[in-house]
Amino acid sequence: MAITNVIFTGVGGQGVLLASDVLAEIALRHGLDVKKSEVHGMSQRGGSVISQVRFGEKIYAPLVSLNQADFIVAFEKLEAVRYLDYLKPNGVMIANDYEIIPATVEFGDVEYPKEILPVFMKKTNRIILENITKLAEGLGNPKVLNVIMLGILSNYLEIPEPVWRGAIKTRVPDKFLELNLKAFQAGREIRETAPGIVPQP
Repeated sequence: MAITNVIFTGVGGQGVLLASDVLAEIALRHGLDVKKSEVHGMSQRGGSVISQVRFGEKIYAPLVSLNQADFIVAFEKLEAVRYLDYLKPNGVMIANDYEIIPATVEFGDVEYPKEILPVFMKKTNRIILENITKLAEGLGNPKVLNVIMLGILSNYLEIPEPVWRGAIKTRVPDKFLELNLKAFQAGREIRETAPGIVPQP
């Protein structure tokens, strides 16, 4: 199996690191070698967070180079733009169409992009840009955002659905399991946003 590179990014409190942990466990369950790198120092609520997961037959290093990420899974729009240079040409951008204004924007150090989709399309046409936070709230709990994002990602990886569900079951308390499995399925039903693009299985 070819090496797969995934970058998760967002802000503290969105469940970014948990999502990367679950993906790493899923890859291990599928018999793959896995390396993971994450930034804990800024993972306090509201701070930028990034985690990189690499898996395949044999992985020697945990870090993804520029233009080498097969997938960017962004829990917040500005964070998606921040790490866009890591996405390989025509890689898959999975982005939550949701804004959490960071201090750098509030203080005028950074300008928040007004139109995100054209920025993404300079690098790729394989884009999912949906308000996943709104979907999570509609399911009854915004904290299932990360599980919905994993559901979207699962459509692109050749790892059987039961492996994903099994890993989720080990991470979620019984009383929240039904909700999280619904969130995972909701993610699997989301397809690409960019015009003229055929969703990949």
